[in-house]
Amino acid sequence: MAFSIQMTLNGDKRRVDLDDPRVTLLDLLRERLDLTGTKKGCDRGQCGACTVLVDGRRINACLTLAASLEGATVETIEGVADGTELHPVQQAFIDHDGFQCGYCTPGQIMSAIGLLREARVHGDPERVREQMSGNLCRCGAYAGIVEAVLDAERQLAGNTERGAA
Repeated sequence: MAFSIQMTLNGDKRRVDLDDPRVTLLDLLRERLDLTGTKKGCDRGQCGACTVLVDGRRINACLTLAASLEGATVETIEGVADGTELHPVQQAFIDHDGFQCGYCTPGQIMSAIGLLREARVHGDPERVREQMSGNLCRCGAYAGIVEAVLDAERQLAGNTERGAA
């Protein structure tokens, strides 16, 4: 049974044809739309490697049916930079060595962006650890990840204050 859905993907309105109502968002992104930045880790919603933003909220793409996204706004790691200018979270991950092998990094970055949009962590490392606990890093780069999120929060808060002045 073929059908299509319409979504906004990284800022572009897209009509996507689906031939199977059981295809996950993760498989749609990676296998059909060639957006391979979103990683397939456990395929069970336990590692966070596939974290993307749907309507601004963090979700595990491996657990989300693509057919359920009619009219949704989906953001993946490929859509967060502004041309060649990195998103502040991406730059903070580089500045604070928030990665080692890099496999979990796209999901970590998307989760951090979502976290910072949802609520400020108010400079509290424990809040960052708690709110990012759904994203696992097998290399153990957690100290750098926490510092990156805190630094990005400071940068984004500074940008907001400058924009309001």
